[in-house]
Amino acid sequence: MSDTHRRVLEVKTIEALAPCRVDMGGTLDIPTFHYPLRHLKPCTFNIALDLKTQVRLRAYDKGRIRISSTGFDDAEFAADTAPFDHPLGLMFATAAYFNAQGVHIEIDSQSPIRSALGGSSVAVVALVAAFSNLMAGGEAGRGFNRRATALLAYQIEQSVASVPCGIQDQLAAAYGGVNVWHLQGHPDRPVFRRKTVIRKNAHRALERHMLVAYCGKPHLSADINSRWVKQFLAGRYRDLWAEIIVCTRRFVAALADHDFTRAARLMNNETAIRKKMTPDVLDRLGHNLADTAMQHGCGARFTGAGGGGCVWALGEIENIDILKPLWEETLSSKDEARLLDVAIDSKGVVVR
Repeated sequence: MSDTHRRVLEVKTIEALAPCRVDMGGTLDIPTFHYPLRHLKPCTFNIALDLKTQVRLRAYDKGRIRISSTGFDDAEFAADTAPFDHPLGLMFATAAYFNAQGVHIEIDSQSPIRSALGGSSVAVVALVAAFSNLMAGGEAGRGFNRRATALLAYQIEQSVASVPCGIQDQLAAAYGGVNVWHLQGHPDRPVFRRKTVIRKNAHRALERHMLVAYCGKPHLSADINSRWVKQFLAGRYRDLWAEIIVCTRRFVAALADHDFTRAARLMNNETAIRKKMTPDVLDRLGHNLADTAMQHGCGARFTGAGGGGCVWALGEIENIDILKPLWEETLSSKDEARLLDVAIDSKGVVVR
């Protein structure tokens, strides 16, 4: 980062915001899965939520990087010694890609910490967008495009993570909206293909068919993801992953047809398959929420890799209206657990 870029930060703060997501068919966005299964046309689905992660870049002491992030202790290092195995190591690695120094990175998330809504990946998307804008001179709207931002954020995360990574969190954060992402397994094709499932003018209507609950327990996605990867590499449960692909594709078709009863049934089928592979993908509270949803004609699924974090529900409006107070009562039994007040984000990452 040049002195010119530091001078930009001395006169203005660069800010970027990106949304988190709920999902269906996740894990298939990890290359370990979608390359061997490409003949089955794997895809993953997500809905971007208006729970934003905000990143701000401010000028700081020359040669130093400081990061302040919700839920973490502040961290500061010389730019050339910042560790990538630190709790904020992914953010330091992103700063290193841009050769950043003399900068204070502030990260503020509206979603609960480690809630399985894609938080760390969302923060990297916002940070890449902010730095790209800074490198382009700091004028609003300059210096980034959504595809490049998502791909760069994914590659940086993949380079420092201790487990294989997927790309769906970065895609939802970059593009927003309600989309299905087809993972391309051919070297001559783009990494992903996006198809909009519900258009912007119908987002408000879809929100009435949804609930999102935080279970009050931070998730441990690396643990469950690593077990899925080890199982898959050992040749176990590949037939179940094939079933998950079918469930996800049929779910997308049902949602596109606004058939919420069929979509809910397919959601529950996918959750049941995951529980066969990893029974602890839902904790006790999550099991109670999912069982109650199923009993009242709704679908329920953990977000991300589960193991805590959030559970989301989908169904006909009359069923969701019945389910909401029942979920509120169940969630009241655990500290920090609650329904999240969410709307669908249609913008994706924004720099200002």
